[in-house]
Amino acid sequence: MPQTFEPNTGAETYTIDFEPVGKRVTTTGQETLLETAQRTGVEIVALCGGTGSCGACRVRLVSGDVTPPSLVEIEEISPADLNTGIRLACQTYVQSNIKIHIPPESLTTPQRLQVEGGEVTEVGDPVIRILNVEISEPDLYDLRSDAFRLRESLPSPMNQELVINPRLLGELSDQMRDQNWRLTVAMRGIEMVAVLPYKSQGLGLAVDIGTTKIAAYLLDLSDGKTLAKRGMMNPQIRYGEDVVSRIAFTDTKKEGRRVLQECLVETLNELIASLCNEAGVQPQQIVEVVTVGNTAIQHFFAGFPVRQLAFSPYVPAVNKPLDLSAYELGLNLSPGIYVHLPANIGGFVGADHVSMMLSTKAYKARQTTLALDIGTNTEISLVYDGKIICCSCASGPAFEGAHIKHGMRAANGAIERFRILNGQVFYQTIGSQPPLGLCGSGILDAVAALRENDIINDRGGFQAGFPGVMVSTEGKEFLLVDKLLSGSGQDITISRRDINEILLAKSAIRTGIRLLLRVAGLKESDIQEFVVAGAFGTYLDIESAITINMFPDLPRERFKQVGNAAGLGAQMMLVSASARAAALEFARRMTYIELITQPDFKDVFMQSMYL
Repeated sequence: MPQTFEPNTGAETYTIDFEPVGKRVTTTGQETLLETAQRTGVEIVALCGGTGSCGACRVRLVSGDVTPPSLVEIEEISPADLNTGIRLACQTYVQSNIKIHIPPESLTTPQRLQVEGGEVTEVGDPVIRILNVEISEPDLYDLRSDAFRLRESLPSPMNQELVINPRLLGELSDQMRDQNWRLTVAMRGIEMVAVLPYKSQGLGLAVDIGTTKIAAYLLDLSDGKTLAKRGMMNPQIRYGEDVVSRIAFTDTKKEGRRVLQECLVETLNELIASLCNEAGVQPQQIVEVVTVGNTAIQHFFAGFPVRQLAFSPYVPAVNKPLDLSAYELGLNLSPGIYVHLPANIGGFVGADHVSMMLSTKAYKARQTTLALDIGTNTEISLVYDGKIICCSCASGPAFEGAHIKHGMRAANGAIERFRILNGQVFYQTIGSQPPLGLCGSGILDAVAALRENDIINDRGGFQAGFPGVMVSTEGKEFLLVDKLLSGSGQDITISRRDINEILLAKSAIRTGIRLLLRVAGLKESDIQEFVVAGAFGTYLDIESAITINMFPDLPRERFKQVGNAAGLGAQMMLVSASARAAALEFARRMTYIELITQPDFKDVFMQSMYL
């Protein structure tokens, strides 16, 4: 149930439903929507502190009555957007019970993390069937084996074809007697993969293993409900920030593959314990696992050879779906269960991208659709005329805050939104804490703001004579936050070197977009839907991405930010056999384009470097 907050005064009150955060609050109508949100813990971005000058606190009125648009709103918001209910929270007062939708870009990072991605809405045909069985006890006149008795307790025709995973037999007889001949079993087709206490809840684990971060989801297999979710850093990062560096590690270290596989499994076991503790369940109740990741990550996890992925023609060891033993991988789960790894497409387009295409339904789009998942490695697919072509871009870790002088992860104190308005700097930090540095979305905003205000030119070089531009031992920098205001006691700046890192990252992505369109014989204006996935893809400001020439300048309504769609796709494949079949079908239809084989790759990349 949503929390309800009592008003501060005795005046007439109204209710506000804030979606998608799922919170219902009350207000007297004597405070703005922004003030109500701030009072009740709904964290809406407000760079200017509520004066209306930044336009960052945009929300959409779904139902109910509010005050007419102010002059500030009429100047800031287009007539078309006003007609669809877009308003500035800092300028709007409630006049009845209302429902408000807050878009991702208007939510601070902690709030976005709560609503990021989606939930499984239907189970369909389950991969795992959970059955409660009652078994007849043996006696001197009935000497059938325990395994035979268990088989006979199952419904027909399952009892005729039953295969019991051999790893279950070591405990089966004791379990039957300890549980008074009543058990819950997990069936994967005709194979019994787990034996649980009677009337146990069957659970599943979906994991999106990113190059930098891991997101894990614990689900109830009966209805697809998420019981707990948690994220952690990928521990492999200590052996290299990108997959190429990690492949090189396996080349130089004899036990490199084992080290990378074991540190990943160790982290997954920590996540399993943490998720189960949060949900109040036992790890043994997890009876199916799905993991998605890029091709190299899936190879690391499975313990497959990876050296060939670092050299042309970048061929994976295998690209079909796999079902591996959780026991053999080292996961602390029931010994008979399996880990499903969906198909990958090529050397650098993996199951995580397939998973994103599944959850967004981009694979069956009837209009020209471009879908990309931004990360250390960015995968892009173009769907047109019933075809799907895809590519991979080495966008690097700059959008994670790496290689940036004052870059940092998305944590408290990170600048996540930045603007320069009429020569004045505005910013918002995660947790409203004193600024410590910039996370990815803040870095993107900062570069866009410098370009919009002509403080840097189209090549990223600083222009002369602008306040805030300073010279250090590293060259020219722009002062974002004075040391007297920062949480570290140091100036927070952005340098030419930082800008170059962003130029390289955004150029890689824009090059991929342009070359896919060229292969298809299409123009940027032909893109009818532009799907942006991934954690960073949810946080970035579309206007900033267009300003720095990372995305094409399309009508804004064509852009769709979908959060961790790879994680949602993994959840869908966890609970539904038909989802797995659909993913395999369109994965086989996808054509992988190796960008460096395109004759004008270098020229397009250099053109894409411009802001």
